[in-house]
Amino acid sequence: MQVKVQHKEHLRFEAMARGHRILGDQPLENEGEDSGMTPTEWFLASIGGCVGFYAVKYCQSRGLEATGLSVDVSAQKTTDMPVRLDDIQIQVNVPIVLDAHHYQGLERAVDACLIHKTLSNPPHTTIQISTSVVQSVQAQTSP
Repeated sequence: MQVKVQHKEHLRFEAMARGHRILGDQPLENEGEDSGMTPTEWFLASIGGCVGFYAVKYCQSRGLEATGLSVDVSAQKTTDMPVRLDDIQIQVNVPIVLDAHHYQGLERAVDACLIHKTLSNPPHTTIQISTSVVQSVQAQTSP
């Protein structure tokens, strides 16, 4: 899996994967132009989309109605260091009444969401910086 994120102008970024594109920006109060979701909103949207996928697949595989299913995702930004998102809340809104068997099955299905599992078991993450210009650094030696 690979996504390329490219700076477009001002504080706008475009994410591209497999020929698809989404635009990101910052809200006006953060000096953006509010022309797209923030990266944090992308993140929450990805969790909601993933959980929704697993929920719909569960319903479809059992002949249950999934039309109208929605997922609400919210989070709080911490004030302690390091600043991050915490208390992520995911609410799956199912358009039908589920019996206990299907309710538990749906819980198991959405718990298998790849992004949820990734957050529950944090991956090793590496950030590398590359530049277009290579500067030579000369070592200084002591006499």
